[in-house]
Amino acid sequence: MYYSEDLIEEVRMKNDIVDVISGYVRLQKKGSSYFGLCPFHNEKSPSFSVSRSKQMYYCFGCGAGGNVFTFLMEYENLSFVEAVQLLADRAGVELPKMEYSKEAKERADLKTTLLEINKAAAQYFYVQLKSEQGRIGYEYLKKRELSDETIKAFGLGYSNKYSDDLYRYLRSKGYSEDLIRQAGLISTDEKHGVYDKFWNRVMFPIMDVNSRVIGFGGRVMGEAKPKYLNSPETPVFDKSRNLYGLNRARSSRKPYFLLCEGYMDVIALHQAGFTNAVASLGTALTPGHASLIKRYVREVYLTYDSDEAGTRAALRGVPILKDAGISAKVIRMDPYKDPDEFIKNLGAEEFERRIADARNGFLFSLEILERDYDMNSPEGKTAFFREAARRLIGFEDELERNNYIEAVAKIYQISAESLKKLVTKTAIQDGLAKPVERPKSTSEQKTAKKEDAGKTAQKVLLTWMIEEPKLFQVIGKYIHPDDFTEELFRTVAELMYRQYEQGELNPAKILNHFTEEEEHREAASLFHTKIRELSTKGEREQALKETILRVKSNSIDAQTRKLSPTDMAGLQKLMEEKRKLQDLYQLHISLE
Repeated sequence: MYYSEDLIEEVRMKNDIVDVISGYVRLQKKGSSYFGLCPFHNEKSPSFSVSRSKQMYYCFGCGAGGNVFTFLMEYENLSFVEAVQLLADRAGVELPKMEYSKEAKERADLKTTLLEINKAAAQYFYVQLKSEQGRIGYEYLKKRELSDETIKAFGLGYSNKYSDDLYRYLRSKGYSEDLIRQAGLISTDEKHGVYDKFWNRVMFPIMDVNSRVIGFGGRVMGEAKPKYLNSPETPVFDKSRNLYGLNRARSSRKPYFLLCEGYMDVIALHQAGFTNAVASLGTALTPGHASLIKRYVREVYLTYDSDEAGTRAALRGVPILKDAGISAKVIRMDPYKDPDEFIKNLGAEEFERRIADARNGFLFSLEILERDYDMNSPEGKTAFFREAARRLIGFEDELERNNYIEAVAKIYQISAESLKKLVTKTAIQDGLAKPVERPKSTSEQKTAKKEDAGKTAQKVLLTWMIEEPKLFQVIGKYIHPDDFTEELFRTVAELMYRQYEQGELNPAKILNHFTEEEEHREAASLFHTKIRELSTKGEREQALKETILRVKSNSIDAQTRKLSPTDMAGLQKLMEEKRKLQDLYQLHISLE
């Protein structure tokens, strides 16, 4: 959904950043700014600053910063559009309704109705649990040592023994048989006619990240099969792209998730204080799950069952998480089967210790692999290391691969050099080895370093212009938006220069221009580049001059690389730019 920049600015201006962030962070006024403990990293002394005049926040500890939209995107894991919608609602700003085609409107209306049906079913199941006929389900949950608070928090319920009870209830609410079927709550056959999908089961509502009920899981009371039954895929429920408990775990503020196999494991861990637990929905971990997880954390602790099936699931999950850029560790559950049993018998403190002692996912996979080989025989041991070498090839980054080679060599008491040679030999034999890259020449290395320095100088200059607006009078004489070689930097500079010319510097408004999440975050970082503190006026003048020279020099180098040999006008302009650069070296920049 696209909103005009004027409308976005109206929403931002009607949501004072200090008022909004105060709802999440305890702030104290110090001078012209407000300070509190940063919500984005652990700290004991406040380094998180919020400026009412700039309508920006910045953490001096971790570098997080931006405007009110950035904060909600980071804290609540929202998209830019979702942040705008939330703040518009908060301020009472009416946003334009989305224009739909007939087909799109029908799809949207269907999803809305299915969510309503699911919500009604969840409420019905919850009421049933507390009724006399739901006693069997309630007693089961109490036997599993769940408190009433936990039962309520997760909306647990019961589907009674009458096989069309829910169907008749939803029909009485005005929903058609077809819609109830599309919600995945009923089935039909010639023998039984229409009947409920779930009956005589403890019910686990499955919620999306926004706490909307999208499906159900049911645990049978008795010996019927299957023991656990999940909703089928529907227009609102895709089990490969949702995680049980994510709606609660996303706000836990922990830097990792505890990934479980079942609903009860998630609930038991949350009740014990581990509110960052989630589980896949009756299916193996998928790349879709991994992609979803990566939106919130970069590290996962697998708490799968300690039996053979759980071990296999963990082994399958580790490479899927690795491919998504997520670090995986494995928690030992022994002597118990799963987190639920573990917590009941050994308690939360011991589980914390197990988290601290969690095994690296790759090294865990080698421990399991070891069981397939006779490590007491030379042949078995050699075969094991050949397979380990084959797996080590999977680390594409050379530094990471070498670190793992050293770790494996240390654990299995062999020479790291020998293992490294075996990895190389195996890669060549399997056709996986990449051609040896020619070492970069000294001139190439210098060029790469120069480009990095140029990029850093551009960020420093933009931050300087925001922090000290009076410097624009100096910088603007020598540096123009076109001198910023990164496209996003150049756009920010153009907006900033335009504001200077209009006499209203407003960095928070500049960020409104970027609606793609990654662009928004990167643009926000440009206003908070760390600049070394300089004590004297002379040092500051010299540092500013060096930064201007570096930005200008980098700009000329970029223009030179793009210039066509036949472009005489471009060549003449470039010569003029180089002459100006030489003049700049002789210039004294004054900050009077």
